[in-house]
Amino acid sequence: MWKKFAGWYRCYDDETLRVLAHPDTAAQLPPGWRRWVALRLITLTPIERQQFHDFMLKYRGAGFYVVLAKLMLLFSMIGGALHLVFPDKLGWIKGLAISNGIGLAMAWGVLGVWFNYRKLAQRKLKVLLLLLVPALAGVAIGVLRAMLEGNSSIGVALERGARVGGWAALTAGLVYMVPMTIVAIWRNRQYEALTLQLQQDAERDRLARELSESQLRLLRAQIEPHFLFNTLGAVQQLAEQGAQGAAQAAALTANLIAFLRASLAEMRADQVPLQTEFDVVQAYLQVMQVRMGPRLSFRLDLPPGLAQTQVPSMILLTLVENAIKHGIEPSLRGGEIVVSAVPDVDGAMRLRVQDTGVGLSPGAASAPGGGLGLENVRRRLQLATAGASLHVQNGEEEGVLAEIVLPMNTMELAA
Repeated sequence: MWKKFAGWYRCYDDETLRVLAHPDTAAQLPPGWRRWVALRLITLTPIERQQFHDFMLKYRGAGFYVVLAKLMLLFSMIGGALHLVFPDKLGWIKGLAISNGIGLAMAWGVLGVWFNYRKLAQRKLKVLLLLLVPALAGVAIGVLRAMLEGNSSIGVALERGARVGGWAALTAGLVYMVPMTIVAIWRNRQYEALTLQLQQDAERDRLARELSESQLRLLRAQIEPHFLFNTLGAVQQLAEQGAQGAAQAAALTANLIAFLRASLAEMRADQVPLQTEFDVVQAYLQVMQVRMGPRLSFRLDLPPGLAQTQVPSMILLTLVENAIKHGIEPSLRGGEIVVSAVPDVDGAMRLRVQDTGVGLSPGAASAPGGGLGLENVRRRLQLATAGASLHVQNGEEEGVLAEIVLPMNTMELAA
């Protein structure tokens, strides 16, 4: 019998938790008292449902029986104390029965008010009438008992019944109505304070998001003219070198047009597929290869499985441009740039830009890397991608290795 009851109670607990977490499932229950209870639960506010859900998770299963046993032990001690104070009027059994009955009723009432306080605050008159029912019932029972005692006249019976009923009403008010009202008022104030805090938090999040978007737009605006000015300056230098330079300037201009066509839309996007980012980098390197000639070579390595992964736009281009400006151009023999994407063992992805240029200076070797380009990358990663990082260090043999680490869960959310 007990095992059957425990199984039923566990199923009821699971059903209640499911309804509190997903209110739309209440209508799927079969008609009956379980569906009626579920429909009552979904009328609670979202905050009340969440609080009730957390409470049931905490006290489900054996936890409920432990709390119930503790309450009954406390009420039994109170009943025993009442028997010791009034031994002639209250026996052991009667004292235990009354104290446990009233105590459990109070506990049930407090529990109902604790998770239903918004309705109590919105329907004060209806709740007041419901709370008066125990008092009115006490009056009726007192009158009936008084009338049945002895052969008293109707007037005496009514007077005695009114006196007993008055005490019943006073007891119900002090023991039940007043505590329930205090609990309801306190919980309602808690609800209003929590609601105000959530509204303020939401407003702060909205302002922080707008600030982040504004900062991202500013950072991209710093990147785009920087590249264009450098390239146009190279076109001007080639054009001033005569016929051979003019031909190279024409080729550079053609490659620049191809680059702009490939990157115009991506420059204004927050996130782009990694394949698109590699295409833009390739177009840029082709532009720079015309300008630098044999002093620059490059290689791109993108695994097909990572091609559609979403990344912050223009992030690789900034690192490649930084590698050319600070690594390849200062080197008399030039060098090679290798751009690659590597899946990490912990589920992250590593984007690498490695050059064979002059490398970091001794003072900068221990620093994370400075300059406008790298600072832009760090700021964009901080604002747009939680948990991402940028590391810049000297290569194992020569040049510099710049590596971006992007957590896979963040990239999945962005996609």
